[in-house]
Amino acid sequence: MTSKCSRPVESVSSARWWAIGAALAALALAGCTTFSARRISYDTEEFDSTTTHTRTFAATSAQTCEAARRALLSQGYLITGANADLVTGRKNFQPANEVHLEVEVRVVCAREAQPAKGKARRESTLAFVSALQDRYSLKKTNNSASVGVGVLGSLSVPISASDDAMVKVASETVTDARFYDRFFVLLDQYLAADVETQADDPPPVAAAAGPAAPTT
Repeated sequence: MTSKCSRPVESVSSARWWAIGAALAALALAGCTTFSARRISYDTEEFDSTTTHTRTFAATSAQTCEAARRALLSQGYLITGANADLVTGRKNFQPANEVHLEVEVRVVCAREAQPAKGKARRESTLAFVSALQDRYSLKKTNNSASVGVGVLGSLSVPISASDDAMVKVASETVTDARFYDRFFVLLDQYLAADVETQADDPPPVAAAAGPAAPTT
């Protein structure tokens, strides 16, 4: 009797363990799928292009960053920092009633390596530009309160109020190459205008030497 009853128990236990194993495998597969989906955003980082965020200009770093500052100002950006090798500007957008966008452009002007000795030496600057976009959404929070009314006893009347606030929901680097192309074109226009203005300025006239003072 004992041997006959033990076989069904063993088969049930095996089936139960098989079901548990299948469930664990399904969970592991789902986890792998989720992990793979999270890694999709990083697959585009191939580091095979250096033209989207970079341009070379035949000017000094100070001239390049000044042209970048003027280009941002001409488009309504608020300049938050500017010096001879770094310019940052910020601009606000509101594409919808409850959506707010904030774009910050950062320009780094780096002096390019000079050519070897004996070759033509022409100063040039590498301009690195990146734009960060922060997205905010309106978050509504309902607050309830009660007011006691003493005329009819302990009667409470609920009063509701809303406390709205803009909450950051996303932050990402702008990757649209057209955005940077348009900025570089505008920067080059201001840089060319600056170089042309300097070329039109007459050179300083050296003061003529007066007659030597008589010596005694």
